Amino acid sequence: MTNDFRLYLLILAGSTYLIRAIPFALLQKKITNRYVRSFLFYIPFTVLAAMTVPAAFYATGHIVSAVVGLLIGCLVAIKGKGLTVVAAVSCASALAVELLYTVLI
Repeated sequence: MTNDFRLYLLILAGSTYLIRAIPFALLQKKITNRYVRSFLFYIPFTVLAAMTVPAAFYATGHIVSAVVGLLIGCLVAIKGKGLTVVAAVSCASALAVELLYTVLI
């Protein structure tokens, strides 16, 4: 390993540690403000959606099959089905659209 890489690794590790440690050091008591607590409650869901939805559009070879798979997956999830069922139905619908696209064109 080069010295530059070790320096970059230390800087990255330090900045990551500080980002996680500073809130614990500064906030000694429990957060009681209901608006702040509500905001903090929804952050994991927002981050998951921000990482998943854009990737879903590029998961297949065509944007149409990706959108169909995403929409059908959302509908199945709204119906209350589990993650495995949602993933399977999304994949199957995207595959069906891809196969239909190759047969028609």
